[in-house]
Amino acid sequence: MTTTAEPATRVPLRVAVLALGTFAVGTDAFVVAGVLPEIAADLDVGIAQAGQLVTVFAIAYAVLSPVLATLTGAWPRRAVLLTALAVFVLGNIATALAPSYATVLATRVLAAAGASMFTPIAGAAAASLAPEGQRARAISLVVLGLTVSTALGVPLGTLLGSVTSWRGTMWFVAALGAAAAIGVAALLPTIAAPPAAGLRERLAPLRDGKITVVLLTTVAFFIGIFTVNTYISVIVEPATGNNSALLAMLLFLSGAAGTAGNLISGGWTDRFGARRVIAVAMVIALINCLLLPITAETLVSAVPAVLVFGLTAWSVTVPQQHRLIEAAPSATSLVISLNASGGYLGSSLAGLIGAAALELSPTSLPLVAAVFIVIGLAASELAQRIGARS
Repeated sequence: MTTTAEPATRVPLRVAVLALGTFAVGTDAFVVAGVLPEIAADLDVGIAQAGQLVTVFAIAYAVLSPVLATLTGAWPRRAVLLTALAVFVLGNIATALAPSYATVLATRVLAAAGASMFTPIAGAAAASLAPEGQRARAISLVVLGLTVSTALGVPLGTLLGSVTSWRGTMWFVAALGAAAAIGVAALLPTIAAPPAAGLRERLAPLRDGKITVVLLTTVAFFIGIFTVNTYISVIVEPATGNNSALLAMLLFLSGAAGTAGNLISGGWTDRFGARRVIAVAMVIALINCLLLPITAETLVSAVPAVLVFGLTAWSVTVPQQHRLIEAAPSATSLVISLNASGGYLGSSLAGLIGAAALELSPTSLPLVAAVFIVIGLAASELAQRIGARS
């Protein structure tokens, strides 16, 4: 906690700097989906192989997040944030300069290491900088940076990739990270490290059956969502005709709907309960995926399809976090961190599963996604039953 009393008016600017960092991280994690054809052509690999760049980033994030959080647990929070952004920027610069597919894969691990250090600490730092009555709002603004990246960062990066090259997109992401680092260095005070927690303690919530099943819900649902999201350029190709501007427009619409879903799902959760919001979002997402082989055929039908996709994909995160906080109120930061890792684990598995489905046909991708959404819905209902019995 910083011991310096600061005017409340200074907090939003500092939080905005942290939100810029999560915006950069989110753009980096998701923008590859928009430039897959360019990457595949430049590196002389297939679309499925190019999709593994998403998989490698997500796996590295999921595995390194708890490990690096443990290793840097005693560091001042500002030092962790600056180190994280430095690693993130270097990773993206290395990606932009990488001469081969194998080198690009390695540099994605470096970028993911920086991302996995930054995102969990950014939320905690925002809370510590905010006045007593504004902490939840500060955290939500940092999370908003991540969701807005799908609405703005990804389509901007996609357009930039079509005008320059996919390497220009990576330079764009590196510039975002560098701007966030400058802001953190200039505006954030020294924030003391929290009480140390070892890796075993960070993983301790997994011994709770309900928490484990809730996390399984996240993993399964994100496999379904990212099986579509990672290969969205291929799925909607009949509608876009390989036009990068049309693809960027669809990505923008999906991201905007996702941002709206993230913002309003909190109110829905308070009013209707987490279980109902999750169930409704997943059922709608399931129907949408089953229809995608048809709706992706024309631009007129693809537009509402991607709007529904974005809305439902990002309406589950907040109620999932709400369930975890209710299940483990004394370990909030740990379970939220595990949920983030679960999301990245799901997206990494989606890259592998989607690559296998792509070997059959692009139309099989949303159908495979539908299977995992069903598994996620079943896990969500099982978690509710476990909670009722405890």
